[in-house]
Amino acid sequence: VRELKDDKQRILWIHDLAGDPEVQHLKEPENWKKFEKVVFVSHWQQFCFEVFLALPPDRGVVIQNAIHPLPEHKKPKGDKINVCYFSTPHRGLSVLLEAWEYMQNELKLGLNAELNIYSSFQIYDRPHMDEQFRHIYKKATEMEGVHYHGTVTNDVIRTMLEQQHIMAYPSIYQETSCITAIEAMSAGCLCVVPNLGALPETCANFAW
Repeated sequence: VRELKDDKQRILWIHDLAGDPEVQHLKEPENWKKFEKVVFVSHWQQFCFEVFLALPPDRGVVIQNAIHPLPEHKKPKGDKINVCYFSTPHRGLSVLLEAWEYMQNELKLGLNAELNIYSSFQIYDRPHMDEQFRHIYKKATEMEGVHYHGTVTNDVIRTMLEQQHIMAYPSIYQETSCITAIEAMSAGCLCVVPNLGALPETCANFAW
């Protein structure tokens, strides 16, 4: 975006955090004035750009993320509770595994629950980034009641969600929005998330 030379009207659509290196050029008025509007995916994200980059509020507009809704379906009944995590590992997978281990070993809870994990950096075509998470993937494959599936297509995810009761997402990453949560809520899953970044806005008080 720094090298656009033509005279067409420009709109900058941003998914980054205000602290990410890619957007620091917006600190300078001559840079953000190149764009008719800056599009944000959440009001929280726009607020952060106003606070940390001094981007004037009238330069931005919020268009929240959306998905194709999942079809109506019935959840599996019975004693077993299906729990899922389907995001990249750096967003809290290690926290989830520690919590799952504590819940089962110390609290003796959740023995009738299964955790399905769909996570790796293959989704970004960055397999080299998986190296630092190999120990987490290994732990997931060795834990009782945990099934590690790696990265799969979104069609597989949408089918999987119809069988899940809970999305466990103890994110340690400040999301500017969260399509994962939107898809899980569309599937009728109870979403358990922290009050961090744009997650409360994305979940619109429907999450736990």
